[in-house]
Amino acid sequence: MSSTEFTKRLLTYRLSLLHLQEIGLNDVYSHLIAGETGFSAALIRKDFSRINVKGKRRGGYEIDVILQAINNYFGDDKVSKVILVGMGNIGSAIARYKDFQNQKLRIVAAFDIDPAKQRKKFSIPVYSMGKCQEIIYCYEIEAGIIAVPAFSAQTVCDRLVYCGIKGILNFAPVNLKVPEEVYVSNVSLSNELRHVIYHAKQNK
Repeated sequence: MSSTEFTKRLLTYRLSLLHLQEIGLNDVYSHLIAGETGFSAALIRKDFSRINVKGKRRGGYEIDVILQAINNYFGDDKVSKVILVGMGNIGSAIARYKDFQNQKLRIVAAFDIDPAKQRKKFSIPVYSMGKCQEIIYCYEIEAGIIAVPAFSAQTVCDRLVYCGIKGILNFAPVNLKVPEEVYVSNVSLSNELRHVIYHAKQNK
């Protein structure tokens, strides 16, 4: 079973559970989560058992218990700090995204080669790339976000890896080359939209 698929499912469960909690539910059955997420009830129960979540005697699960177990799995008992490289349109939008705080995620610093962006007031400090290593070491950063043009993405990636970054969320439209011990997740908005359009056409 793929560890990546398992962790993605856990995050999907968490999103659905937070929604169910917001509408007033305290307990939930696996078939309700299945209806929310599209995964089978049997798979959900199996995933919950992997993180040591047990249902109540009469069936069902406590939402708080599941959320705590998922948070423990991801080490979310403390705030996870990340950095952001690139303060263009995508980078600026990421920096303003308020839900990171709710998920105990904090962008502690951003980097950009444009001196004007370094002087401009953002919600987070913006530095030159020359400060990258110092900030990463100071805050013990392990993950970073790349939101730069394709032509500079690999150079930025190499710099982050050199400075000790082990995980990268990449918004640049290019496949990055990294060592085996570094995990990269590519986010292509155009590919995602094409995927949606393709399935929309199939359902006509």
